[in-house]
Amino acid sequence: MCGIGLAIGIVLALLGSGQEVPAKAKVERLFDGKSLAGWSGDPRYWRVEDGLIVGESTADLPLEKNTFLIWQGKPVGDFELRLKYRLTGGNSGIQYRSRVLDEKQWVVGGYQADLCQLTPNQSWILGILYEEKGRGILARRGQRVRIAVDGTRSEESFADEPELVAHLQDGEWFEYVVRAEGPRLTHRVGGRLLVDVTDEDEKKRATTGTLAFQLHTGPPMKVEYKDIELRRL
Repeated sequence: MCGIGLAIGIVLALLGSGQEVPAKAKVERLFDGKSLAGWSGDPRYWRVEDGLIVGESTADLPLEKNTFLIWQGKPVGDFELRLKYRLTGGNSGIQYRSRVLDEKQWVVGGYQADLCQLTPNQSWILGILYEEKGRGILARRGQRVRIAVDGTRSEESFADEPELVAHLQDGEWFEYVVRAEGPRLTHRVGGRLLVDVTDEDEKKRATTGTLAFQLHTGPPMKVEYKDIELRRL
């Protein structure tokens, strides 16, 4: 009885904190900490350093177009992805349920969980749901959005956009959790829900696809990833 009571207590605590109760699923670790085995990307921009996946552009090696590090494993449908990231300059993103448009040039399109620095002109990007090579911004931070079968949208604000990331500081490691279950897509950063989208547009939504990390055009930037764990639901 004590064990049952403890389990119930843990579940209630998770629900009360706004966190979704994790599904009982095998954890797939997508990065071995030593190499880019299982990934494909432009070796000029992606590498492993100090046990981290690093994507970096420099003044001497700028990006002319967005490039992606693409997971080569089995496509993902319903899943929860947990990872930690650190960003210096620019913005990046986590592609999911995406499609590879050009394998040789590492071009990907589809759902993207955005991440960026918290400078005033960019901070709004963190956490949004963007569709690369598609419909553009599907939800801003703090929005609950439903996209109907015919593509019409309804939206409501569930939190203040700046307040959701006020506890984060540039240069630190943050946990990003992306969850896709049926038509519902959620992004969490630093333990807080940032967007909640239900995409029922059968012509344009994606129910399965690949994972990838983005390196964005613009000024020199560096993004680092670690502790990449996938749970298929």
